[in-house]
Amino acid sequence: MKVLCALFLLLLTTATTWAAEAPGKAAVATAHPAATVAGLEALSSGGNAFDAAVAIAAALAVAEPYGSGLGGGGFFLLRQAGSPPSYRFIDARERAPQAAHADLYVRQGKVVRELSLNGPLAAAIPGLPAGLVHLSSRYGKLPLIDSLGPAIRLARDGVSIDRVYRERALARMEALRADPESARLFLDNGEVPEQWGFLHQPQLARTLERLGRYGRSGFYEGETAQKLVKGVRAAGGIWTLADLASYKVVERAPLRFALADGRELIGAPPPSAGGVALAQSLAMLEQLPWREADRVQRAHYVIESLRRAYRDRGLLGDPDFVANPLPQLLAPDYLKRLAASIDAQRATPSSALPGAPAWHEGDHTTHFAVIDRDGNAVAATLSVNLPFGAAFTVPGTGVLLNDEMDDFAAEPQGVNAYGLSGSQPNLIAGGKRPLSSMSPSFIESAEQLAVFGTPGGSRIPSMVLLAMLAYLDGQPTSQWPVLARYHHQYLPDVVQYEPGTFSVAETQALSQRGYTLEKLTNRYGNLQALRWDKRSGDLEAASDPRGIGEASVLLSWPPTTSAPARTAPAAPAARP
Repeated sequence: MKVLCALFLLLLTTATTWAAEAPGKAAVATAHPAATVAGLEALSSGGNAFDAAVAIAAALAVAEPYGSGLGGGGFFLLRQAGSPPSYRFIDARERAPQAAHADLYVRQGKVVRELSLNGPLAAAIPGLPAGLVHLSSRYGKLPLIDSLGPAIRLARDGVSIDRVYRERALARMEALRADPESARLFLDNGEVPEQWGFLHQPQLARTLERLGRYGRSGFYEGETAQKLVKGVRAAGGIWTLADLASYKVVERAPLRFALADGRELIGAPPPSAGGVALAQSLAMLEQLPWREADRVQRAHYVIESLRRAYRDRGLLGDPDFVANPLPQLLAPDYLKRLAASIDAQRATPSSALPGAPAWHEGDHTTHFAVIDRDGNAVAATLSVNLPFGAAFTVPGTGVLLNDEMDDFAAEPQGVNAYGLSGSQPNLIAGGKRPLSSMSPSFIESAEQLAVFGTPGGSRIPSMVLLAMLAYLDGQPTSQWPVLARYHHQYLPDVVQYEPGTFSVAETQALSQRGYTLEKLTNRYGNLQALRWDKRSGDLEAASDPRGIGEASVLLSWPPTTSAPARTAPAAPAARP
């Protein structure tokens, strides 16, 4: 009997260990159904989560030109399965052209904001193509051309025009009309296309094919690079072939921050400010009784934590150019002082806190999350900044350029297009990456892995924080993207909130505490989330109902026949 009991305990321990290390199934949550299908196709073809991430990102570049694309960039947060797992952060953020400088948009002593919003002068050097090659060659199993296959088909055969496309195109219609190539591709005789029509991008399909066939050199050198530089410079931009050839993805150590109850936040380091804001906010809230509080009191604690976390953003910048004071900003004593400075009943005016610059950035990025049966996972946030980026498409390539240069501070004490001030560490410089709020994030413990992320510009950290609090509060995964949202970012000293977030009585109570409230006309964000319960084996995915995305769990899996994940880049077959 003792032997049988010992054997039973051994089997139970082994089963528990296996369950903790691998979910045995896969899940995908993206902002567009075609991208979800692309990710599932890569997984069903024997690929891992990293191959699926390449397929998803490329499909989003085709189906959501208003949110991301080959002309943009992004951040990929990776979890490599193991005991313990390891994490990496792939920085594929755009870089300023080498000819860029702090006065790039200054004319006759004044910043001309239009120059950083529309047209090729607004575009930084894209990072997404290099990010896809890096992810595939270092971490994937499938050939890059196979992972790009769904996106190539979407670009060649067409993808349907949906309501989100029409909303974004309407918002940027004048800028799209101003560029003949963008108007030809994304409008219909100068107007927003009808819903359920088809967007065909055959030139983008050929650009994707060159990328898949030749790897990095298929975009940053050769035919594509020459067309990009020629088109940009002909329209007044400052790109050079050297700018493209010198672009490099940077692998950074993720921000890791210990939370209560054995949980750990794994998030985005600079040049994202989002990971720092989330770590600071969660640390402050851990010292406050937010769980026991009623709705008004909880909102008060959250808003005051966000106010203090967002204030510190002005101290951050591209770590390759400036020293970021992360040890000081995440020091326990500093975070305790921040929490202690919160009055339990009254709003703290931002003007009463020591000064720090504020900002704004484009709202319309995209996000996805994927996990495979082995426990590899990716959370990725991608962007071209404003809807349809710079609204400039390079002829002959199908590549719609970003306007991420507007995420820099055009002048240290000036304002950007949204009337918010800049910051010294984020001034424009050649080769520099602009600061971002994109916050792909994991929270992991021995019992669970939760994955979060959303588009939304400066509101990204507040949206992710609210979803994380729902997770920590034990709410089901399906509710994390559904929650009504509110936001505070230090300056302007205003609480923005979605319709339906607060009742009349709650808004009155918050006003009495000293808050200025602004009810938005539309709901915002498009959060994608995953949760893996390592104890039960449950795997869940959720997509924000504000968008048109889709979440799916893949229960069955083909036999593993593909090669193991590569650890070094694969050489391209030939020069493009």
